[in-house]
Amino acid sequence: MPIINGLDRHQLTFSSLEATIATDNDVRFIDVFIDKLDLQQLGVRSLTSSDKKKEGRSSFSDSLFLKLYLYAYLNGIRSSRKL
Repeated sequence: MPIINGLDRHQLTFSSLEATIATDNDVRFIDVFIDKLDLQQLGVRSLTSSDKKKEGRSSFSDSLFLKLYLYAYLNGIRSSRKL
């Protein structure tokens, strides 16, 4: 009967998303820039207030969607499928 050997336990390496993104990447600028903006003062109407339903999963923040939109615009991505 063959013996089943286990996997080497020392092969796993942990890395963070912060470590994989270069310090001069546009994503870092977009993240800091949008976080500094006051979206309510700019007239962004949020559904996170009383307008949304109380059921189901909570929605993402408006700043996250704005970051995603700005990233796509700067990289010439017009399709949501490509994004």
